[in-house]
Amino acid sequence: MATEVTMPKLGEVMEEGVVLSWKKKEGDAVSKGEIILEIETEKAVAEVESPASGTMGRIIVQEGSTVPVNTLLATIE
Repeated sequence: MATEVTMPKLGEVMEEGVVLSWKKKEGDAVSKGEIILEIETEKAVAEVESPASGTMGRIIVQEGSTVPVNTLLATIE
């Protein structure tokens, strides 16, 4: 079963974020807690950790895209 990677809510007023860069590609092995992407909010750039160990599945949101909080970004298989 796949684990979803969603745009996190990093602040009380955060409504959206920008996917700056993916640190892993589809098919790469990932470990829980490993940095898999960087996002930008109105106030900061943040690193996002993998919520599970496995293989990087489909990357749904590409670099440079702005999406609302809780949007599905990718899956970990």
